[in-house]
Amino acid sequence: MTARNREALALLPSALLVTAGFTAIFLKRDEFLSDASLAYGAAFLALCLIGHLVIRFTAPNADPFLFPIVALLACFGLVELYRIDVSFAQAQAQWFVVGLGLFAVTMIVLRDYHQLERYRYTIAVASLLLLLLPRLPVIGQATNGAYLSIKIGPLAFQAAEFAKLGIVIFLASYLRDTRQVLIHGGRKVLGVMLPPLKHFGPLLAIWGTAMVMLIFIRDLGSSLMFFGAFLALIYVATGKLRYPLGGIAAFAAGAYVVGGQVSHVQDRVASWRQPFDPVLFGSSSIEPRPPEFGTSYQLAQSLFAQADGGLFGRGFGQAELATAVSDNGTVTTSLLPAAQTDMIYALITNETGLLGAAAILLAYLLFIHRGFRVAILARDPFSKLLATGLTAVFALQVFVIVGGVTKVIPLTGVTMPFISYGGSSILANFVLLALLMRVSEEARRPTR
Repeated sequence: MTARNREALALLPSALLVTAGFTAIFLKRDEFLSDASLAYGAAFLALCLIGHLVIRFTAPNADPFLFPIVALLACFGLVELYRIDVSFAQAQAQWFVVGLGLFAVTMIVLRDYHQLERYRYTIAVASLLLLLLPRLPVIGQATNGAYLSIKIGPLAFQAAEFAKLGIVIFLASYLRDTRQVLIHGGRKVLGVMLPPLKHFGPLLAIWGTAMVMLIFIRDLGSSLMFFGAFLALIYVATGKLRYPLGGIAAFAAGAYVVGGQVSHVQDRVASWRQPFDPVLFGSSSIEPRPPEFGTSYQLAQSLFAQADGGLFGRGFGQAELATAVSDNGTVTTSLLPAAQTDMIYALITNETGLLGAAAILLAYLLFIHRGFRVAILARDPFSKLLATGLTAVFALQVFVIVGGVTKVIPLTGVTMPFISYGGSSILANFVLLALLMRVSEEARRPTR
């Protein structure tokens, strides 16, 4: 069986999951079966087949598993979002179609991705500007204390989602040219070989950008994601362990010093360390209420929801997202705030149990494995570094959000790729997928 035929066959489980998921939700809400679930499954399969045809004609040798894995993650997100609110699923479906279109355009137009190397500094400057735009007045928006979004009229998007791609492209191109200097050049200081400042300066600027993000954007998750991808790239480029170890030490020191001056970061760390503290949790018995009152409620409820899911879960549509108390009217209290974005992993765990959550993580691990395999197979340094950087930033994004929801690290506002609600994440990750497919096509193309 050819690679493309395997890809087409692998899309069927996603369509079946959409049909089964919507059937379960309809039974929960209306107590009868509806043929709408079959229509949704068929429509989703048709869209995925369009994407498959684009790959078949533009990249026939590309990896056959990346796109089906994305389809599986996306269908899971659509079902869960429909279960939360129909309007979320409708908007996400629209963004999925737009993202699929952007994926197709990237695959068709960007036949030679090496052209991106010519514009690396332009791409880097544009990416840094995107990171700083959310702090500008009028267009910048704060979400839970972090400046992540840009709003221009009715359109709002998260700039960091697109900036991550530009930063990776710049680093891959820059390290391709300077990796030999970073390995052999420079002078020894205290027994450690340091590269020339003129070559290492731009890399130090990336570290400075991560610290700036902590101060001005107040986004711990994005700064960790960007800097982690930077360390992965520099290690792959040089093969020297001293660079990532030194980078981790520098980031930890910078985060400790800078984080101690930013109240938003302090609140996140305090909530992470003691999520069940009565004051941080927001106990109604606390009077007067300090500024940090209720800051850990979201994380604590996430942990409760995951524990409540058990091994097999409560079933699609069975999780309790809000409680209504009749007292001179109906008062609704959210039991799982931001279930469609930050907390969607907790909702998945509650409804599908540990087994369902493990299945989602396994799908992400398979995507990451295939991405790094593309990097291994790539035939030139830029392609290897590009595939490594794209896969690393994707892996770190998954780690940051899942780690935050499960209390491994402080909770941040990073989205869960292809599952969480949000158009910016869908569009940016479809471009990421297209770039990986392009590198894979060149790497797997038979040599003559």
